[in-house]
Amino acid sequence: MISDSEQPKPGLRKVPVAWEALEDAFENNAPEVHSYLNLENGDVIRIVDGVAEPSMHTRIASDPDYLLVDPVSSREQYRWMERYIATVEEPDLRQKLVGAIDGKGAFRRFKDVLMGFPVERERWFTFRSERLRSAMQTWLDAHSLESVAREAWEVPSAEAVADAVEREEKARPARKTRTAHADAARQRLRELVELLPVRELDMALEFLEFLRERRPIPRMKSKAPERLAEDEASTPRSQPAPEE
Repeated sequence: MISDSEQPKPGLRKVPVAWEALEDAFENNAPEVHSYLNLENGDVIRIVDGVAEPSMHTRIASDPDYLLVDPVSSREQYRWMERYIATVEEPDLRQKLVGAIDGKGAFRRFKDVLMGFPVERERWFTFRSERLRSAMQTWLDAHSLESVAREAWEVPSAEAVADAVEREEKARPARKTRTAHADAARQRLRELVELLPVRELDMALEFLEFLRERRPIPRMKSKAPERLAEDEASTPRSQPAPEE
């Protein structure tokens, strides 16, 4: 990541890059996944073939404010594993890792072996992250982009979201039916989910789960004194049993 102490580079477009999201995009080289960097706000969106609308993919791909991310190839990531294994000092672990990366499923077996060695596992994460950041920086330089600090984003409270929704409801035409509004809202939610950066998907999911689990507290309507008197008068009273 570019340090704040570095002097600005003339001629480069400044972008507040979301580094964690961009790192995920560089690591994921599945052919059906296409990641784009938003050159205005630095967010990264992911479009998956067969999930996103084709029109959305076409629109994003033709938008000059979005740049297609070139992920690191599987071959290069395989070389990272080889280079990391060469740094492992424990002979038994090094031998297990060498055997793990032989043949199909190398990446999964490599991770499975490291699960039993937490210290080496963390060292591998650091090793891989450094190389991902280097690849990302090289890619940014190739496209004349410079990473700058991102503005802090404040998570809105539930009350603020409720107020915003209420204001939007009041602004909608009165003739629009409740069903039509619900359909439009769901469609808008789908579109927003597709455009969300990767790093904010978990937060959005948690908030939606919170809204789903929340239930309104039923309110008991108090009866007027006159109504209470009528209820008492109309309620049959039990007669005392006759004395023998």
